[in-house]
Amino acid sequence: MTGSDGLIRPGTPAPEFTLPATPDGRRTGPAQFRGRPVVLAFYPADWSPVCGDQMALYQAAMPEFERYDAVVLGISVDSLWSHRAFTEARGVRFPLLSDFEPKGEVARGYGAYTPQGQAGRALVVLDPAGTVAWSYLSPAEVNPGADGVLDALEHLGTGRQVVTR
Repeated sequence: MTGSDGLIRPGTPAPEFTLPATPDGRRTGPAQFRGRPVVLAFYPADWSPVCGDQMALYQAAMPEFERYDAVVLGISVDSLWSHRAFTEARGVRFPLLSDFEPKGEVARGYGAYTPQGQAGRALVVLDPAGTVAWSYLSPAEVNPGADGVLDALEHLGTGRQVVTR
């Protein structure tokens, strides 16, 4: 199920996938983390200024995500080689997944692929059972920050309904 913006809606079972991930290319996906909340941070490109700031912010906020036992997975259509260089340059230690081939297949499955041929700036929080608990599509030029994700994780932790913005 998708919302009016095309993004996957809360209450929808998350599509299963694995993609090559930093640092070593091992295929990684949300199913590996069942029993924990998973944050999928789709973003357009490794080396754009907004994306770099967004991923660096999530790295800096990692202690907050860890308070909820949440896993953060960054996803773009960049190659694994680009991801590796980007993580080294920006100090990003959480996995970045390469939705490179077939290009954007996972982003399409979540309704986060753009006509420009890249992932949109979308955030999706999966509950520990693998169901979409919260989703948000930000304008490409706007860093969505971490507040919405942290609010969604807080609601998951209390068993309350997550409010979509």
